[in-house]
Amino acid sequence: MSLRAATVTFGEQGPVIEAAPALPLEALVLGRPIAEVVELLPRIFNLCRAAQGAAARLSLGFAPGDGLEAETIRDHVLKLCITLPQAFGSKPLAIPADPAALLGPEGLPADLAGLPSWESPAAALVGLISDSFAPGVACCAELPAPVHPLAEGAFENSAAGRQASHPLLRSVEASHGRGPLWRYLGLLADLEAALQGRLPPPKVEDGVATVPAARGSYALCLRQTGGHITGIVRRTPTDHMLAPGGALVQSLRSLRPAMHRHAGVLALHDPCVPVTVREAAHA
Repeated sequence: MSLRAATVTFGEQGPVIEAAPALPLEALVLGRPIAEVVELLPRIFNLCRAAQGAAARLSLGFAPGDGLEAETIRDHVLKLCITLPQAFGSKPLAIPADPAALLGPEGLPADLAGLPSWESPAAALVGLISDSFAPGVACCAELPAPVHPLAEGAFENSAAGRQASHPLLRSVEASHGRGPLWRYLGLLADLEAALQGRLPPPKVEDGVATVPAARGSYALCLRQTGGHITGIVRRTPTDHMLAPGGALVQSLRSLRPAMHRHAGVLALHDPCVPVTVREAAHA
């Protein structure tokens, strides 16, 4: 599936996600020469151009190319400095010349107790998130990682999930759950990993390519015959997040009505398609 939009409706039974009709991707790529498709996919899904291109090349048997870590770093910095502060009603941060400045001179704290003394421009948002969401609010259960790169369903496939074993995230999860604070600090932990070259390497198995993208792990399988594309299957972090029982629905379920439209929840989950939040109409 290639989602292009979704709607979250809050009704008497809680939030329900309804996906818009999927993008007719097969009609756009089937029968085309492989070189055209390798160039086309990054243009269609341009929020993560490097990841799209790398996965397409890997799936077809070519080298993935460069730019994956740089794309993740750039995306994380923009979220941390622009998108997330605005979502919480704060002023944007100045984008630093060195992204490592967002981690502070000593790097990320080892646990929750170290956050009050953490010297980072990103530390101000920790307080705003904590003030907005009490421990246990806007949280989801410990979902597993995808059992297969192309698996459908509810999985934790996010930047925070990728860094779930980081000691700071383990500390936050133990006290607050897998909620907004966990996702925010998970983004910083993933930035740290990208800067240090510790993101999972791109890989391919049986034609299924898996590459690290800014939002999580992106998977793609392209089949070709005679140099032309004959099949395509892709799975994105947004597919897993918006699945029934997925991280977003679980996180929204515990919100009181006044918080249903809080921009911070969506911004921290960061779906790569437009998501509209609305209340159910009552007779």
